[in-house]
Amino acid sequence: MIDFLLALKDQAFSLLTFWGLGFAVAVVVLERAFGRVRDEHRRGLKALVGLTGAHFLAVLIAAAGRGSVDIAVEAGVAARLFLGWMVVLGCATVLFEIVWPRTTLSVSRILQDLMVAGSIVIVTVFVLRRAGVDLTSIVATSAVVTAVIGLSLQDTLGNTIGGLALQLDNSIHVGDWIKSGDVNGRVVEIRWRFTAIETRNWETIYIPNSKLVKDTVTVFGKRLGQPRQLRRWVYFNVDFRHAPSDVIETVLQALHGAPINHVATEPKSNCVLMDLGESTAKYAVRYWLTDAAVDDPTDGAVRTRIFFALKRKGIPLALPAHALFITEDNKKRRERKQLEEHVRRLEALSKVESFAPLDDKERERVADGLIYAPFTRGEVITRQGAEAHWLYMVVRGSVSVRVAVDGVETEVATMGPGEVFGEMSLLTGEPRAASVYATSDVECWRLDREAFRQVIQERPEIATPMATLLAERRVHLSTAREVLDADARGRRLKAEEEDLLHKMRAFFGL
Repeated sequence: MIDFLLALKDQAFSLLTFWGLGFAVAVVVLERAFGRVRDEHRRGLKALVGLTGAHFLAVLIAAAGRGSVDIAVEAGVAARLFLGWMVVLGCATVLFEIVWPRTTLSVSRILQDLMVAGSIVIVTVFVLRRAGVDLTSIVATSAVVTAVIGLSLQDTLGNTIGGLALQLDNSIHVGDWIKSGDVNGRVVEIRWRFTAIETRNWETIYIPNSKLVKDTVTVFGKRLGQPRQLRRWVYFNVDFRHAPSDVIETVLQALHGAPINHVATEPKSNCVLMDLGESTAKYAVRYWLTDAAVDDPTDGAVRTRIFFALKRKGIPLALPAHALFITEDNKKRRERKQLEEHVRRLEALSKVESFAPLDDKERERVADGLIYAPFTRGEVITRQGAEAHWLYMVVRGSVSVRVAVDGVETEVATMGPGEVFGEMSLLTGEPRAASVYATSDVECWRLDREAFRQVIQERPEIATPMATLLAERRVHLSTAREVLDADARGRRLKAEEEDLLHKMRAFFGL
């Protein structure tokens, strides 16, 4: 027993190191508690605990075998080997799990494994040489074993070398969207044997690294010195009756008028005439996608913007040439549809307070001049400062009225069905005082200056009551902001009425 204690005393340096390393392991375990340790690092911690137990067991064997020199020596060498490996794994765990994540640097899993493996080899050679082990015979024997293993594990070695090559040449990174063969998805992990790809179908595909090295791999959205964005194509067909210049201008105004989520602002989206078919002209919108994960939803948003822009302009999408219509069309049916449309227009017009001075005949004429104008969510209906001589009557949906001050837009009002905006631009020609955005799919009736010109020129006296209504609205807003008394309000009302009447007469040449 005394000999055992003396031998154990000789191993005190090893026990002290064991307890010091145990402290480091405790720090790692506490740092990565509550389920935050990844599976591969959890396995590393288990290996570290196992080596600790093996080291402690070897120390005890070396102490117990003090009477046998061979057992004591071999157990002592094993204890030092286990100790060295413990130090390597413990330092690697602290370095890669605690220190490195708090820096801006990143090291791939393969390079981490290489660093650990190299350190273990160095420690092993150092301990064995200090123990007087002849490494020459080991190297000679290992060469034969290596040859046998290499022949039997050609595929595995090929995958391992391929994974190492992918890391060293820096061609594919975690987070890249790639295509290899029929696989299309995002790289989530590059390991020794395989690369893991997550697809949009919620699948994870493991591709052997040797295959990635041999095959052609497309990395989406990657160009040297440029931001990560992918060009997408959205096709649509339009009838020959509409000029290509009109179609392209209409689509580009819709695409550039307001931003679309995940569509890059630079380079700008463009529209091109792709082909002239038997009965239709084929167009394509090309835009740059900033997030490859949402390709189909963004394509859908672009198609929606195209659809509403063309419909608003009166340019229908082309139907197949072989479409056959067998709806019975007669005079009675056409008259009924026209009457229903006319009633809808009169109903919308009756809600415009500024047109109250019009008689029934004049209201009928104005209703005939209304133009159906639909917008989709996010589109700019009118922009602040623009010279647009028409007004809009909201029939369905909602819009946001925003005013820009020093380049910053602020919402000042929202409007819904039955409300009107743009009256001042129609009646006086003044630039738009605010920008109006569609906050949902919106249906509007638009009244242009020319449609109203004939009515007001035939009866110029209606300009006076219309100017009075507009002036009262302006003064009402001023009273709320400035707290005007009755006399001041009367003077302001008269001045506003005269100013508006002068502008209306000048604008319509009365």
